[in-house]
Amino acid sequence: MTDRESTERRIRSWVEAYVTAWTSNEPADIRALFTDDGEYRTEPWVSPTIGIDAVIAQWVEIADAPGSWEFEWDTAGIDGARGFVEGVTRYADGRVYNNLWIIDLAADGRATSFTEWWMKQTPES
Repeated sequence: MTDRESTERRIRSWVEAYVTAWTSNEPADIRALFTDDGEYRTEPWVSPTIGIDAVIAQWVEIADAPGSWEFEWDTAGIDGARGFVEGVTRYADGRVYNNLWIIDLAADGRATSFTEWWMKQTPES
C-alpha cells in the first residue's frame, strides 16, 4: 500500500468517525477525532478552537440534533498527511450546504487540524 493509499484510508476512517460524533454529539466520540492540542476551524479565516476540551465544548454548544441532517461525501484529494473532503449536507428543514474539509492527520489517525468550509446552496428561481 502506498503512502497515498494509506492516508486516504485514514481520512476515510476519520470522516466515518466524524459522522459518528456528529450523530451522537458524545464527548468521547468527539475526543477520538482530535489530538489533545488539535485545532478546529468552523470557518476558514476565523481563529481556531484549540485543544480537545475546547473543541468538545464548542461542538456540544453548536451541535446539530441527531436525525436532522444527511451527509454525502467523498475524498477530493490527498497531499501527504492532509486530506481534502467534498460533501453535501442536507438538513430536514430544507437547507443544503456544499462542504469542503481540510484534515491534517497525526500518525495515530487523529486530526491535528480540521477546517471546514460550508456554502449554502440557494434555491433556483
